[in-house]
Amino acid sequence: MATPAESKTVLITGASSGIGEATARGLAGAGHRVLLGARRTERLAALSEELRAAGASVAHRELDVTSLDSVRAFAAAGVEEYGRIDVLVNNAGVMPLSPIEDLRIAEWDQMIDVNLRGVLHGIAAVLPQMRRQAGGHIVNVSSVSGHRVDPTAAVYSATKFAVAAVSEGLRQESRDIRVTVVSPGFTRSELTHHGGSPEARGAARAAAERLAIPASAIADAIAFAVDQPANVDVNELIVRPTAQG
Repeated sequence: MATPAESKTVLITGASSGIGEATARGLAGAGHRVLLGARRTERLAALSEELRAAGASVAHRELDVTSLDSVRAFAAAGVEEYGRIDVLVNNAGVMPLSPIEDLRIAEWDQMIDVNLRGVLHGIAAVLPQMRRQAGGHIVNVSSVSGHRVDPTAAVYSATKFAVAAVSEGLRQESRDIRVTVVSPGFTRSELTHHGGSPEARGAARAAAERLAIPASAIADAIAFAVDQPANVDVNELIVRPTAQG
């Protein structure tokens, strides 16, 4: 449990389910102050109420990471609510898988907008405040697909490879901002429930049902990076099921 002096203000995108929800539970339960963002505000409200009832410091705001104005308003709400932003967890993501030849261009654009542009919007929204504070931590949730490319995942992998490139560039440019990339393998979430070709979605869901680790395992990895002292920057963590190839 973080002491009041160790407690950090943490902004989490995509916090209504999966890894984002698990991260909110873990960090709030550890004594950090959290601001939750997602489009599904009814889920955020229920989660916030539950965590506050347990004694946590939690607020929530509607958030669309594809809109820079929305992300900037989210960051401003964090400063207004808590006075500073210590950590941003860029977690929002989508994964509609399909062969390139299917030409699901709208889904390609969605992945670029959420998985890459959303991460850049998060960085743009919090970096000025972190620079003013002379400190901060940006955690970008990527994927093992940011380290390998599989059939039906080419565009998804491209967005996750790009997240790694942006993260490494920001790390090299920074001396007081910590940057962490967390790359989950098969994890219990809603990523395999929406979009993509029926065949690819079915294969991904079957693999996840066989192999997936709980979202709390990724939340624990994020907490490990967040809880390091300011002079220790955990740059990359890959967390996957032992049985995943």
